[in-house]
Amino acid sequence: MPKPIQRTPGLPTREQILDFISASPTPAGKREIARAFGLTAQDKILLKALLKDMADEGLIDSAPGRAFHKLGGLPKVTVLRIADVDDSGTAWAVPERWEAETPAPKLRVRERKQGALGVGDRILARTEEAGKGWIAHPMKTLPKGEELVLGVLRQEGSTLWLQGVEKKERREFQVSDAGEAQVGDLVLAEKAGRPPRITVRVTQVLGDPFAPRSFSLIAIHKLGIPDVFSAETLEEAVRVAAQPLGDKREDLRHLPIVAIDPADARDHDDAVWAAPDDDPANDGGWKAIVAIADVSFYVRPGSSLDREARRRGNSVYFPDRVVPMLPESLSAEMCSLKEGVDRAALVCHLQVSKGGALKSWRFTRAVVRIAANLAYEDAQAMVDAAMLPSRLREGLGEGLGEGPATATADAGLSPPPTPPAGGRGELLQALLPLWGCWKALSKARAARAPLDLDLPERRVVLDEKGRILSVAPRERLDAHKLIEDYMIAANVAAAKALEAKKAPVMYRVHEQPSREKLVALKDYLKTYGIEFALGQVVRPKTFNQILDKVIDSDARPQIMEQVLRTQTQAYYAPANMGHFGLALGSYGHFTSPIRRYADLIVHRSLVAAYDLGPGGLTEGEAATMERIGESISMLERRAMEAERDTIDRYVAAFLSEKVGEVLETRITGVTNFGFFATVEGIGGDGLMPVRDLGGEYFRFDEASRTLVGEHSGTVFASGQKLPLRLAEANPVSGALRFEMVEGRGAAPEREPRGKGPARVIKRRGRPANIRHQGKKR
Repeated sequence: MPKPIQRTPGLPTREQILDFISASPTPAGKREIARAFGLTAQDKILLKALLKDMADEGLIDSAPGRAFHKLGGLPKVTVLRIADVDDSGTAWAVPERWEAETPAPKLRVRERKQGALGVGDRILARTEEAGKGWIAHPMKTLPKGEELVLGVLRQEGSTLWLQGVEKKERREFQVSDAGEAQVGDLVLAEKAGRPPRITVRVTQVLGDPFAPRSFSLIAIHKLGIPDVFSAETLEEAVRVAAQPLGDKREDLRHLPIVAIDPADARDHDDAVWAAPDDDPANDGGWKAIVAIADVSFYVRPGSSLDREARRRGNSVYFPDRVVPMLPESLSAEMCSLKEGVDRAALVCHLQVSKGGALKSWRFTRAVVRIAANLAYEDAQAMVDAAMLPSRLREGLGEGLGEGPATATADAGLSPPPTPPAGGRGELLQALLPLWGCWKALSKARAARAPLDLDLPERRVVLDEKGRILSVAPRERLDAHKLIEDYMIAANVAAAKALEAKKAPVMYRVHEQPSREKLVALKDYLKTYGIEFALGQVVRPKTFNQILDKVIDSDARPQIMEQVLRTQTQAYYAPANMGHFGLALGSYGHFTSPIRRYADLIVHRSLVAAYDLGPGGLTEGEAATMERIGESISMLERRAMEAERDTIDRYVAAFLSEKVGEVLETRITGVTNFGFFATVEGIGGDGLMPVRDLGGEYFRFDEASRTLVGEHSGTVFASGQKLPLRLAEANPVSGALRFEMVEGRGAAPEREPRGKGPARVIKRRGRPANIRHQGKKR
């Protein structure tokens, strides 16, 4: 603390107080100010009034702990959030709370011994103004977001309670300050106090949790996904989108390149073309082009767009919206490969052998004009319609790789008519060679035998108002497999092209399963009578062979799920450890730079390595590839969690109309407290508590992961199909709860944990028919 200041008797002036607060190396509260100026007891009373006047006049503000700082300045000790980590590894932080009208300052964070900080980390730090900037000295790392609770307000008598939206959250918190929130609102609240007297204060009202488009909003706020671009970033996006494409690009506008995407695609960052190869050295082979949006031309290293893209890591896709990595003026417009307009592309030229091997590749910057944006279903229908009925599938599998003269006839395809330019027939002429080249690529895929897990993807269809029309598995067509194989080929080519130049590669790494997981799989398979030897060299086809042994169709989905759980989690890194699942030695993501920062890094490295113009990888980026990989891997996992949780909420909302009905379900997991089941064809996991299975005692068998009735011998096991009554469906948490049919095991109404009777979430005047029933999965 500074020595007492020499002054004339009486209160200090406003200027003196401001100077003292600014110069004090420690937080300065009323006590410190009084001591510094040697105030008497009477003066302290007057000082309190003066400080209040200064706060009202906007001269000072109060920091946590009742210390003061200049309004528009920073407290001496405060909570900061890491907003960026630059190429040199320096972290930059912003105040977690900032209420001044001026922009929040960015603080350079001093290095610390405890390890590197990442974007989104929170620290308690001592702040220091240095020259024209600020420096943060970390004191302590704080938990990420644990102080904020996302939940719904409910009222019990005169007391407000916050019911969390997490399935695993069993507690409710008494609300000390609801602000402007009303009963039934979805809110963010801040925890305060210590157990067992923890209360919450509402900090933000998010609206009606049951509104059609609230489910994705819950995930966005729960996981802290940035969903608003700064004005600076938006302005930069508009500015760079207007720049000319340049005249040094390869002109591919004469080729009928097509983009095949989901019908509800929000952006189009890849397009394909193929034709029989006229190179005599590649007899019966193909030449192909995979054109990818040239995002690196627009998003330059170190720009505001680049910093924001790295902070987000990837786009996040929900049924009702997308939270893009890049502003829509780029992601949905200038970088989206739309039909009939000129677009900048980074193009992978491939030469594919008759057997599907990649013989050569090269990368260029090009200008393309997409011939058509087709949905998977439409492309598939066009090709299927051209097939002869007698050889609907067999001919296509054999014929399309034979060369230009016989490809159509030998494949069992009707010769397409000669249409006017731009007609349906012309599109078909572009599609047939794509299918032909794909059949060659699929031969190579079959030869290397990648992991073949055909797990259905749920598709939520909404109407124009965001209401749920249907929830069903997404159909898997040949068109999906075709695009997937072209993208894999381009990703392999990108990695190998960079390796040839000894340039940095951001690999997509998928390591082999650990021995611990293989042991668990062995024990699991034994319950189905399937032997699995641990001493063998495990390859992807090892797991495919296991699935081939499964004769029981009911058990196959569960064994497939268990095989999936055995796999390690894929990640991004500059060190090549191979991709086990795809059975590939070198694999880098290249094909989606609109929505994945990893792909943008690969684009920049190709641009720099092959001297393709501006926007190449910088030395700073190359030096920090490992750190970038760790960050975007973490952000990818966050996006996957958000998308999965949101689908669960939509499924629960869809099923909430069926509460009380008997549904066909399949058991997906068994524990000592019950089993989890999913609704056939729809999804959504729900708990069937063991306490509700009836008066009989059920014993949990650890080895077989089953529940066995002590007297009846009734067995509940994974994969088993059975009808269950839907007892609850909670759209806010995404949780379901089942009951046995025909009253078997119907439990009496139980009082949930926490305070008060059974809870009913109310939504502004009407009950939601959803009860809080303790822990849910």
